[in-house]
Amino acid sequence: MLQEKITQYTEEINAFSTVIVDELEQFRIKFLGTKGIIKDIFDEFKSVSPEEKRTLGKVLNEFKQLAEAKYQSLKEGTEVAETSKDSGLDMTLPGEGFEIGSRHPLALVRREIVEIFNKLGFVVAEGPEIEDDWHNFSALNFPEEHPARDMQDTFFIRKGGEHGDIALRTHTSSVQVRMMEAGKPPFRAIMPGRVYRNEAISARAHCFFHQVEGLYVDESVSFADLKQTLFYFVQELYGEGTKVRFRPSYFPFTEPSAEMDISCTICKGAGCQLCKYSGWVEILGCGMVDPNVLENCGIDSKKYSGFAFGMGIERIANLKFEIKDLRLFSENDARFLKQYKSALI
Repeated sequence: MLQEKITQYTEEINAFSTVIVDELEQFRIKFLGTKGIIKDIFDEFKSVSPEEKRTLGKVLNEFKQLAEAKYQSLKEGTEVAETSKDSGLDMTLPGEGFEIGSRHPLALVRREIVEIFNKLGFVVAEGPEIEDDWHNFSALNFPEEHPARDMQDTFFIRKGGEHGDIALRTHTSSVQVRMMEAGKPPFRAIMPGRVYRNEAISARAHCFFHQVEGLYVDESVSFADLKQTLFYFVQELYGEGTKVRFRPSYFPFTEPSAEMDISCTICKGAGCQLCKYSGWVEILGCGMVDPNVLENCGIDSKKYSGFAFGMGIERIANLKFEIKDLRLFSENDARFLKQYKSALI
């Protein structure tokens, strides 16, 4: 008999639902009051046999907990409803939700570059943005009279000192130096990060921008390894139909050095304003690591060789998204950033 009552009242409790205060109070009095159903059932429980107590005891406690939990849950709902009534707002309506943001186009390009080189075994290395003269210039074979050391090209923080001038790094090649000083070959890493140059801000230039530089040092590394690595990178980034060419160039820390062009992604090589009607666009500089740089970092240049390359992420993003003004990347204009919401992963 007692078991049947508990089953009946359990079904009633589960079916009860209201946000009206008076109805909820009636529920409390009926089940949880001093003269309520639970009180009566517990009184009746005292007279059952010891065998039944062992069976019904747990069931009765669960029944009481169910009634208390139901009351507490409905009470919170009625409080919300009353608050809504007082404020003139219906708090029971579903929320509008938050608008999903979008990744910055530079972050999208940076991630894609990292993923491509990860497939080739390159790891990511990082270093400080405030650098000393040794890591930013001297170890990389920059002569004392090099223009990059001038005030009009570099943001110097402090002149002189134990480790030379202190400045905002002008390239992430300084991370390569730190990596080679701290370890032993082989090295295979890329160095993404922000760099600074003392330049006038315009649609084509900025006083800060972002680079990804790469370094591979091991025994018997050749220029052919460099070309194949960069060719694979371009095919993965821009598509298999993208053409590549290398032009001789000069950088203090590589010898021989080259600049790499790709067929224009806008006009497909036919000629347009972006490629200055040449059909080609420069995207990066590269070359074999100068033996002096290896020796400066404590690496035997007769045993080891390597290649290095560097590119501006803004330039890659310009070609990928057809963005013509570099200033858009740093203005945080929501209208500009929302265009890349579809690229959010």
